[in-house]
Amino acid sequence: VELVCDRSTFEQIVNDLNLKQPEWTPSNEDVDLNEGEGDENANNNGADEAEEVNKLKNEMYSVDVQKLPNAFPHDFEKDDDSNFHIDFLTVATNLRAWNYDIKESPRHTVKVTAGKIIPALATTTAMVCGLVNIEFCKLVLGLQSSKGRDVFLNSNINLAAGSGNFTTFSPDPPVVLKTGLKAPYPESFSSWDKVDIFASNRGTEWSVEQLVSNIETSFGVKVDRILEFGSTDALYNAVDKQKLNWEISFDEGGKPVVSDGVFTRWPNIRMAVQMLNRLPPTSGQRKMFEKQLNTTKLALDKTKESFMDTFQGPVSKAYRNVYRPKDEEPEKQEYFDKVFGNINYFSFQIDCHQEGVEEDIHLPRVKYMFSRQNDYCGEEDEEDEEDEVHAMKRSRIEN
Repeated sequence: VELVCDRSTFEQIVNDLNLKQPEWTPSNEDVDLNEGEGDENANNNGADEAEEVNKLKNEMYSVDVQKLPNAFPHDFEKDDDSNFHIDFLTVATNLRAWNYDIKESPRHTVKVTAGKIIPALATTTAMVCGLVNIEFCKLVLGLQSSKGRDVFLNSNINLAAGSGNFTTFSPDPPVVLKTGLKAPYPESFSSWDKVDIFASNRGTEWSVEQLVSNIETSFGVKVDRILEFGSTDALYNAVDKQKLNWEISFDEGGKPVVSDGVFTRWPNIRMAVQMLNRLPPTSGQRKMFEKQLNTTKLALDKTKESFMDTFQGPVSKAYRNVYRPKDEEPEKQEYFDKVFGNINYFSFQIDCHQEGVEEDIHLPRVKYMFSRQNDYCGEEDEEDEEDEVHAMKRSRIEN
């Protein structure tokens, strides 16, 4: 067929062929529905398939390759519409889309995508991946310990200049951050530093209370919050611990005794407290305000109980309760459970302060490592850790 480059002419040729999809009619041959049953049928089917394969081979061998036209390779050029490269890619893309019932791609989208992919695959991506893998090989060989950081290199490749320049140089040292602490505590650290905490003893792990206590003892600080590194939700918050000291009660004279912190959490009871201080013991209106105060006291007791359950429970359980996605996101829950069930460490950010010191305190990232005893991804966990002895094997800043 003679090459046709004009689209309208091509469409006219196709229309003149009057191509039609033949109507399907069922075959008159008997169909054996018991496929694969019986040795005789299986042997017959195998013989028929072998005969068809041999027939196709003979047809291919009978082709005179000398009469085939020569094929000439093309250099891909997306901006030349006369070569039909983008048209071919568009057709091939949409044939696959129709076959798998996925979204079709318009021609201009294929053109933009093809223009980005081809050079990336051939040059930049391949070079960068290769350079990164070289640096990984250095880590695997442990060169950071034997030869130091000088063997690790950054690379600069300017493909746009077309000069083939390839420059390597030693990376800048990591930025040093001040902790705000004084000796003997660490006074500085970098983003590459971390605090390793091995919290494991006889197959158990630490409670949140023990983790907080260890950090406070090791660095001479007061922990305000413990968060998953990069998250804004706190696994532990010192504000919640302060609620253990809150009190709602009545003295011998029937007057309410309420801690100031209670009003920050339940401001609506302030009026009830004021009215109970004013009303005489014989007033019938006192019952309404006493009921309101008792309801708030019940809520405070539950808050304390919930905090202590978390505070004295294992860190992994507290982590799961805080960071596991909600029931409205079942796919994210499934992914979380799969990952959570196979890890034995968490990465924490510590917000803290030092009493009597105005300067902000900053600690490196904490890598909390533990050994699992119970699987908290499934049903309700059994708590039998009262008699367990938890001990930290080591806690250090590792460069």
